[in-house]
Amino acid sequence: MSVSGWRIFGLDVRIVAVSAAPIAGFAFAILVALAVSAGAADGFMPTKAAPIPYANAFDWSGFYIGGHVGYAGGSSAWTAADPAGASSGTLDLYNGFDVFRGTGSFFAGFQGGYNIVLPSRLLLGVEADASFPNTLAGTATATSAFAGQASFNDMVLHSGTVRGRVGYALDHWLLYATGGFAWSYDQVTRTQVAGGALAPGTAESALLWRLGWTAGVGVALPVAPHWTARIEYLFSDFGRRSETFPATPQWFDSDLTLQQVRLGLDYQFSGPGSPAGNTASVPIGPAEDNWNVHGQTTFTEQYAPPFHAPYRGQNSLDSNIGRETFDATAYLGLRLWHGAELWINPEIDQGFGLSGTLGIAGFPSAEAYKVGADYPYVRLDRAFIRQTIDLGGETQKVDAGINQFAGSQTANRLVITAGKFSVADIFDNNKYAHDPRNDFLNWAVVDTGTFDYAAEPWGYTLGAAAEWYLGNWTLRGGVFDLSIVPNDIQLDPGFQQFQWVGEIERRYELWGHPGKIAVTGFLSRGRMGSYEDAIALADITGGPADIAAVRQYRSRGGVSMNVEQEITADLGAFVRAGVTNGNVEPYEFTDIDRTVAAGLALKGTQWGRPDDTFGLAGVVNGISAEHEAFFNAGGLGILIGDGQLPHPGLEQVIETYYGFPLSFWRVTFDYQFVVNPAYNRDRGPVSVLGARLHAQF
Repeated sequence: MSVSGWRIFGLDVRIVAVSAAPIAGFAFAILVALAVSAGAADGFMPTKAAPIPYANAFDWSGFYIGGHVGYAGGSSAWTAADPAGASSGTLDLYNGFDVFRGTGSFFAGFQGGYNIVLPSRLLLGVEADASFPNTLAGTATATSAFAGQASFNDMVLHSGTVRGRVGYALDHWLLYATGGFAWSYDQVTRTQVAGGALAPGTAESALLWRLGWTAGVGVALPVAPHWTARIEYLFSDFGRRSETFPATPQWFDSDLTLQQVRLGLDYQFSGPGSPAGNTASVPIGPAEDNWNVHGQTTFTEQYAPPFHAPYRGQNSLDSNIGRETFDATAYLGLRLWHGAELWINPEIDQGFGLSGTLGIAGFPSAEAYKVGADYPYVRLDRAFIRQTIDLGGETQKVDAGINQFAGSQTANRLVITAGKFSVADIFDNNKYAHDPRNDFLNWAVVDTGTFDYAAEPWGYTLGAAAEWYLGNWTLRGGVFDLSIVPNDIQLDPGFQQFQWVGEIERRYELWGHPGKIAVTGFLSRGRMGSYEDAIALADITGGPADIAAVRQYRSRGGVSMNVEQEITADLGAFVRAGVTNGNVEPYEFTDIDRTVAAGLALKGTQWGRPDDTFGLAGVVNGISAEHEAFFNAGGLGILIGDGQLPHPGLEQVIETYYGFPLSFWRVTFDYQFVVNPAYNRDRGPVSVLGARLHAQF
């Protein structure tokens, strides 16, 4: 535990930093709204606290937009009825934070509103908001002589309010009460457990709109020019709804009430009657750069036109299909002590990859996760502490950025990172191909395809890493938690499935242009299956090869090389190559045993558009003979499995993109051409057309 403190408005304010899990539970973070075009002209930039002279009270008047996060609890009183009678009970919708599953009753969302402050300092306002939960749901069981035993689950998909606000504006504080309309959109699911006319496991779902009321109280204060923070409590009653499940038939009636504690951050536009709305004339704390906020949002659309596909399997790519993904992330930082930073990254996600992120080993969108959802939901992607220890050498300036405070560091240093983050945040980095929100999209281009790094389906894990910078060399090492079984949504709570990662990096100059080469190795220890064992078992049973049936505790390792080289000030090149054990199943990433990728990135200076970027890359992926035989025997991998593979071949991908700024957005058009998708000469080739819209502050 650590304590960081400031003196704000003459008061001593202290923040206690504890482990990532409790922070992610109640004080989770402050998610910033990203629809900020109207504020761009007012200098809508990453917030940085700085002392300014006191002039008068903060002006709360005018429009504002912002974001919020919080934790919720609630209940739903229900009744299930059928011709034989009725039963009733109460659903508890509270779910505690589970760091290994990444679930809990936390939520995030956006708000906007308008305030008027009267000469008496009475504030009148109106506000609308929308919230997206992670796991705000409960399940109960009902038993009936007619319908048998069934479970009923009520899950809140999203909710919102339209509220009035009445408050009193003190010099630097706003105290307010709020109330108005509340709405929610729920999914109620009935699942047969036993008895009745339906087979066990049969599920029926219904989507319900609810309309009710909400009331609460809050307090807010300015924290930087144009920025205010708030904490508020809301009680919401969303009313009662009923639904009939026709297959039973059974009638289900329920209400819904929620209690929420929210932390929010608002961007306050200039109020009326004042050139700057007095927002820049209030003493702001903390007095030093002890906190930081950045944000991003990305929308990606991809389409695969019709292609040759004489047959398909369970994990095949579908022809003539389009899919989109959307995400919005907040990067929230707090300085804990000298050299130590706490970062928390809540994210709202929605959408699917092509064919549910299946069908191509080098999948065409690294913005698509292995799980998808029709409705937006919240994840806690990162919650980690980073400690930097200066060891001497030249002092280097560090600019503020995503998960990075402005400041300085020495060339020789030790950096320790612990908590929840992505292994790819630290290892296998490349200047020209590593950010699917700004450069290439293909999985095997932005990361080495054979680098089977520890991660749940969203790409993050728990662990710790150390980096030792010494002159032109860097040594990195880390240990990370694997999923409880290969490619599972839950990380192993006992760390019995784990991974070691090591990397050595050398930086250099070639003809006056910087470059680097890095060699990365990993060793995974966990319950994994061998392809030879799976094929042998399939020969005995006569069924398709099943890798899960032959898993036992064993090791799987791999090594890769990563090179980046600046050729001119506007042109850079990269090369990636890797190999791994081809007789043991990949644990987390994708179905690639060997890979080579290379490409170029060119800025548009030559044609008068220096902020544009053109990229071109090619990648060749391969698998072992045992891996090919496994797929031909009907086996399924992490991403691929056509049910057969009589004519295997190398999977080959060419990707090109062109990105350019448009207002505060960055627009990218992307094209990928895939030969032998899933190593199958019988299917394809496939063209993948893509467009990406990205904003960041």
